[in-house]
Amino acid sequence: MKQLGTIHDPTFSPKPHTAIDRFFLRFIKDERDLPFAYLMVKLTFTIIPLAVLLFMPFVTGWVWALLATGYLVLNNLVFKGPYGLMLHCSSHRPLFKPEYKWMTYHLTWIISPFFGQTPETYFSHHIGMHHPENNIDPDESSTMAYQRDSFRSFMAYFTDFFFFGIPELVTYLKKKNRIRLVYRALLGEFSFLAMVAALCFVNLAATVVVFIVPFLIYRFVAMLGNFTQHAFVDASDPDNPYRNSITCINVKYNHKCWNDGYHISHHYRPAMHWTEHPTFFLKTIDKYAQNQAIVFDGLDFLKVFYYLMNKRYDVLVRHMVNINGAFRDDEEAIAVMRARTQRIVPVAVPKSLELA
Repeated sequence: MKQLGTIHDPTFSPKPHTAIDRFFLRFIKDERDLPFAYLMVKLTFTIIPLAVLLFMPFVTGWVWALLATGYLVLNNLVFKGPYGLMLHCSSHRPLFKPEYKWMTYHLTWIISPFFGQTPETYFSHHIGMHHPENNIDPDESSTMAYQRDSFRSFMAYFTDFFFFGIPELVTYLKKKNRIRLVYRALLGEFSFLAMVAALCFVNLAATVVVFIVPFLIYRFVAMLGNFTQHAFVDASDPDNPYRNSITCINVKYNHKCWNDGYHISHHYRPAMHWTEHPTFFLKTIDKYAQNQAIVFDGLDFLKVFYYLMNKRYDVLVRHMVNINGAFRDDEEAIAVMRARTQRIVPVAVPKSLELA
């Protein structure tokens, strides 16, 4: 295990504004979110024009293949993470000033479909269900019913979400009488599917590259992320963010994706600004120790997922931070990790998906 050292994840440091900064600040609420404004502009003038070109009849042959490759790389390897976590942050904290709230639709209805995110469904799911329930029943995306160090179990989790996620979300929102979110989710999901179906008759190859592949990848990555973020859950206290979430510090991912690694503090205070998490982590460090919170130094969620699926607890424990001596030794830390990945009963899992 590691001892807690210096935190290198991004925080906010005021600096003089450029003319472009001042222009964006007319519209956005918080100067700390200027990177989002720049990212939205970048996506608007790279991803969308590339997508349009792929539908043009005069773009064929090797030129089309080159553009399609560039689009897939930019979409899924370069921008998908920053885009997805920008959507996440702006769902919790409105990006635009009230008088410019309509600009939010450019992100949710114009940019999002190109990344495979159906409009309005993310907000309805994440803000309307996941955070209110905090990964316990009746959160339909809860990880508790699954063996969380098993790839087969993860695939069962993903399969359930992929095929039944929207119906389950709608059923939940109806039970909670969140009817406006029901309408938003259904409108966004079916508008996207109708658009994709229509575009298949216009240009099937372009539709697959521009919309279908990003859609499949986004839903897989989103559930991989949620599964990993809530892979370690204490059955005796599953509603405690310090015991049902993890934190990843000192990783490039936090610089690229707006400190998303700080998932414990995010669930503890969902509306906290992304730049505040490293400081808050240090201020509340005693709570992490008291709860034997699982914190990894130098591992992002993807690496945690990989080692967890291969049951490489020996690697995971080398990156664990032993805060204030919360764990006696590596053996105790591994025992805690193993215990917190066990399927939690009596949460029901369909017999066909009940995998060890």
